[in-house]
Parts: sequence; C-alpha cells; structure tokens
Amino acid sequence: MYAARSPRHRRGGVRTLTVCAAAAVLAAAGPLGTARAAGTDDTAKVTYRGHEFTVPASWPIVDLEKHPDVCVRFDRHAVYVGTPGDQQHCPAGARGRTEAFLIQPSAVKGRTATENRTARVFRVTADRIAVTAAYAEDRTRIQDILRGAGLSVAAAGTEPTAGAPAAAPLPADATSFRGEGFDACTAPGQTAMDAWRDDSDYGAVGVYIGGINRACAQSRLTAAWLRTQYANGWRFFPLYVGRQPTTDGGSCTGGCAAITDPVPQGTEAADDAVKQATTLGFPKGTVIYSDLENYTPGSTATSRVLSYLDAYTKRLHALGYRSGAYGNTSSLVTDLVANKSRVTLPDVLHFARWNGKSTTTDSTIPSNLWADHQRIHQYMGDTTETHGGVRISIDRDRLDVE
Repeated sequence: MYAARSPRHRRGGVRTLTVCAAAAVLAAAGPLGTARAAGTDDTAKVTYRGHEFTVPASWPIVDLEKHPDVCVRFDRHAVYVGTPGDQQHCPAGARGRTEAFLIQPSAVKGRTATENRTARVFRVTADRIAVTAAYAEDRTRIQDILRGAGLSVAAAGTEPTAGAPAAAPLPADATSFRGEGFDACTAPGQTAMDAWRDDSDYGAVGVYIGGINRACAQSRLTAAWLRTQYANGWRFFPLYVGRQPTTDGGSCTGGCAAITDPVPQGTEAADDAVKQATTLGFPKGTVIYSDLENYTPGSTATSRVLSYLDAYTKRLHALGYRSGAYGNTSSLVTDLVANKSRVTLPDVLHFARWNGKSTTTDSTIPSNLWADHQRIHQYMGDTTETHGGVRISIDRDRLDVE
C-alpha cells in the first residue's frame, strides 16, 4: 500500500502532410467545427504519407501539428491527422463512441491490421503511418474508407486474447493507495505528470484502459508510460468504460452503447478488460473498475445493470483479477446495497457523490460493506485545475484501496 504524500521539489524533421480541407480549431468541450473539401458536397479527402482517405464532408478534419491541444476523441465524428499533443484539453466526463479516425506517423515497417470487436476499433499500420479507426454502428463505412486508402482490413486479426504474453508486470502495490487521486479522460503527458507530482497533493491517477464507451484516444497510455509514472511515485486505478445502463445517462449524451444482453456482454467486457490490463502490465490481483454511468433505478434497468456487473465480476475472478465498480450513490450503489445477497458484489466500490467531501464514508453505504480498504469516493467532477503551470480537466477522488 502506498500512502499520500506532500508536494516535493524535483530537478528540473518536417512531416509530409496534406489535408484537403481547413482544419477546425476545436474547444475540448465545445461543438466541433465543420470542414468541407473542394470538389464535392458530400466528401472530403485527407492525404497523408501517400494514403488518401475519403470521408464525409461533415466530419471536421483536424491538423494536430497546428492544433496540438485539441482532444482526440472518438465520441464524435472527426478525422485527426498527426501526433496527438502532450497537453490535450480533454473534458473529464467524455463518454461514448462513433465513427472517427486518428491518422498519425509510425516508424513500424510492414503492414498489420487488427480489430477489437468488443471496443469497436480497427488499428492499422502501413507505410510509415498508423491508423486508429473507431466505429459505433457503421462498421462498413469505416472498412470502406480504409479500403479506399489502400488499407484493407478484410483479413484483420484479433487482438491478443486475455492471458496472452504481455508487458512486464507492474509491482503489486501499483494499484494500492490511500489519499488524494484524480482521473482524466486521457493520460496526461510527462510534463503534466511531473508538474502535478511536484506541486499538488495528488498521488494516484485513474487511467481509462479500454471499453466501447471510452471516448478519448489514449495515445500515451502504454506500459512504458505506466512504469515511468510508477517509478516517479504515482499509483493507479484502472477504469474500463464498457456498455452503459442507458445511451444517455450520466456523462453519456445519447452516444453510448447500452447494455442489451447483460450476461454475455458483462463477460465479454471482463475478457477485454483483462486483455487491455495485461497489455499495459497490470498483474493478476489488480482491481479493474467497470465505469457505469448514472441511471434511474427500476425493475428493468436495475436487473440489466446488476446482471451485467455480476457477470463481469465473476469472469474477472475466474481470470485472476479483482472487480471494481464505479457508479452514483443514487443508482448503482443503491441497487448494489439493496441486492447484496443476490449478486456477486464487486471487490472495491468507486462511488460518485459530488459533495466536495474528501472522505470514503457515505450515508448510502453500510459500514460493514466494502469496509476493509475497499473504497474510492469521486467527490468532485468535471473540474479544471492548474498545478505547476499545467491545466487538466479532472474528477477528484479520495482513495482507500489495498
């Protein structure tokens, strides 16, 4: 277990790019601008390192070299071209999935193509480029765009299965912490992590490791990034944004994939969560938190959510991991407490009540449940803070987890 600490002092080629439409300057939480191509009313063409992508003209095309602070998000239509910036302005609460592209440079030789059907994303590398293509319901459109760019994914393989060889595991205490933490939509850059380590009271960071409703691209979240932060004193709580109670509850704004078949989908989510966790180096025994946004409890919604979470928890246990659940005190927590004898409870509860109180006790949670260092309280959400001159949009959390 790693305890909270006080702030401490620490020492301190031109790419070929053609975008055949004007890049829009996007505010992180504001509406997207529109970019249209010369030539047709329906399509725009993006040419990058010898590949031409023909996309709907209504999709904004963002040049990340010119606008490195733009948040790369897959919850709204867009084409992002270039390397994501080190200090993207991402809203903490972004959730959901639609059709979008991130096209960036790559030093990898040869061609590879994989598809994660659970998270609904293609990843393709070829000819010095790497493409991440997300989709919601229109998988065919994404395939057609990639094929038109000479990047067929007809024979795309699947990502390694759960339990496959992965990164060297992080130490067991990487996810144990008591004290202040925060979670952000995308893993902050190294400058930000160092600044916040030196000049804030935070010692743990929530990282979104996957899921069909993970909105931010997470281009920096790698096993190497995690090991660097661990060596610098940070601890983690990994979050998985799978299917949601409804399409529009909580941080979802109508764009979330919802639970429709609870047991198979909860099991599938656990399999994918472990796949992502092992790739990043989170060892067996790690708590992986299923992010379940707010909903209105009731017979149908409650049954659907609890069946999904029960299946998720049982499958994680079978794979050697522990289950965590994130939810609001007025929905998920209320339902779990009321049904504690009928479901497999998650091992750790990450509860949301934005009351500004940095404590892990709450009137909705009996003192005998999740009582042995098994709680995280998200006590403030969608707030922006600046530490060491670096601004990040975050949710604040108080952790007591071993």
